[in-house]
Amino acid sequence: TIDTDLWVAEQPLKYFGLEVGTRMTVIRLNQNQLLVISPIQPDSELLEHLNQLGQVSVIVAPNLYHHLFLRPFQQNYPEAELWAPADLQQKLPDLQIDQVLNDHTIKQLNGIEAEQVIGFSTLTLAGYAPLSEWVFFHVRSRTLIITDLAFHVDRTSSRFAQLAFKLLGGYQQLRPSWLEKLATRDKERVQQSIQRILAWDFERVILAHGSNVEQEGKRQFQQGYEWFLGRSLSPAQ
Repeated sequence: TIDTDLWVAEQPLKYFGLEVGTRMTVIRLNQNQLLVISPIQPDSELLEHLNQLGQVSVIVAPNLYHHLFLRPFQQNYPEAELWAPADLQQKLPDLQIDQVLNDHTIKQLNGIEAEQVIGFSTLTLAGYAPLSEWVFFHVRSRTLIITDLAFHVDRTSSRFAQLAFKLLGGYQQLRPSWLEKLATRDKERVQQSIQRILAWDFERVILAHGSNVEQEGKRQFQQGYEWFLGRSLSPAQ
């Protein structure tokens, strides 16, 4: 349990042979409905815990890369809606997306305004391997939920992950790596999205890879993207 109506589950995951781990976030909405962001490989223990928390009603693929376990999750929760970026449909043509994520489609969830529970913003890193990533803000707990926009590799991470981030930059810091910094071309677009995120009143940051940040998450997130963009940032008005 992270906070009221907010949970995470973690599993090992290797990326190009590097153990980076992965984390799923679960938000309970009204009427015990559960929204699952970036699902991990379901097993009997995980499914039992989820069923105790409520009914999985929405499964979210937050970007173009965190889709590995969508199908096994859908098999266990066939009535749940799948929310995903439009670009994922092009990447996986046979994937049935119920709700395409964009600035206009997220309005309601079974009669309540979604913004009362979670906020939404988009961020696409143009250039190398666009993420088409959706970022989530859990208002009640002041928590920002991100996937691949930043990493927070520290002493709790694998030794090889620590070494990689020491070499690439960003070890024990909440920020993207040098690879993203060098590959991204449309930094104006990134800055606009980051400033929208900074307008949210968040303290905690939940990440898919690395340790969560429990305190001063907004300050650290801002500093990380100031390094990434090479310029000062201020929240959008």
